[in-house]
Amino acid sequence: MSSDKGLKVSVLASGSTGNVTYIETPEHKVLVDAGLSGKKIAGLMDSIGRDLNDVDSLFITHEHTDHIKGAGVLARKYNLNVYANKGTWAAIGSKIGKLDNAQKFIFDANTVKTLGDLDVESFSVSHDAAEPQFYEFHHDGKSFVILTDTGYVSDRVAGTINNADGYLFEVNHDMEMLRMGEYPWPLKQRILGDHGHLSNEDGANALMNVMGNRTKKIYLGHLSLHNNMKELAHLTVTSMMQNNDLGVGHDFEVLDTDHEKADKLTLI
Repeated sequence: MSSDKGLKVSVLASGSTGNVTYIETPEHKVLVDAGLSGKKIAGLMDSIGRDLNDVDSLFITHEHTDHIKGAGVLARKYNLNVYANKGTWAAIGSKIGKLDNAQKFIFDANTVKTLGDLDVESFSVSHDAAEPQFYEFHHDGKSFVILTDTGYVSDRVAGTINNADGYLFEVNHDMEMLRMGEYPWPLKQRILGDHGHLSNEDGANALMNVMGNRTKKIYLGHLSLHNNMKELAHLTVTSMMQNNDLGVGHDFEVLDTDHEKADKLTLI
């Protein structure tokens, strides 16, 4: 397979402080969320040998700051088409500044949009935002799922994202670190609830429910700065998979992500 072909992904940043993922096909270069400053995102793109001037579209999952912080700046500077559903657009309001209406696109939940050689499938999730949705990207028989903010994975979502080639999947917190940590009890309840975030164990169980024989790459994402550690999340997920006789490191890779360092651009 030549170097310019296929579905390629780089998780530029993933965590409670900011989230950005870069996806490219031969015809399209897109971002999912823009939860860091425009300057920071430009630097992360440069670190993987890519230029924001070549990006054409930005897909927004929901209106929380760690997903939209740089969205307005990037959209205006690089003339990006920005996709979100009606509820998310309403919740964003003026948070990202003024955008030309020609750049704003409605992408309803549980539908598919086709951009040339890239099919983008949206699916709604359970999170404490107006109308949160995440995406599965399809190109040339390959697919990549992003799911990083949800309190649980419903049967409907599991059916939608079943047996993808790659996943960026939430392992937000270690249950004991969260319970013993300094967060106020109402915030702990929110994180632990059905509209909160997946723990390391929840993420591992959900992954084992959806992954299949096509799955080759799993990125562990959206780790809390205060209630998780990269090594702990990785160990929890891989141990649970090994206990279920899954071929970690043989049949598929489990990869870590970082709050502020991009993963290398990888062919899915």
